Amino acid sequence: MARITGFLVMLVVLSSLGVVASQHQARKLYAAVEREQQRSHQLEVEWGQLQLEQSTWAAHARIEKLAREKLTMRPPQSGQIIAIEERP
Repeated sequence: MARITGFLVMLVVLSSLGVVASQHQARKLYAAVEREQQRSHQLEVEWGQLQLEQSTWAAHARIEKLAREKLTMRPPQSGQIIAIEERP
């Protein structure tokens, strides 16, 4: 009888240790998921900022201003334009 009781106590202790280990692992995984969700949110914010920056850099007015000032470009004169019509 003492053997069976000792065996059952050992099973209960091992089962308790298993529950504690699994709860600890679940908490670690939950913390990792929270960190990754926060990182995902940060990346989404950064993506939005980069899109805004790209639209600013690619604005037509800005490009035209740079072409005039830095490259000394200007629109062609009316005599320099040749219109080519597409044939059907």
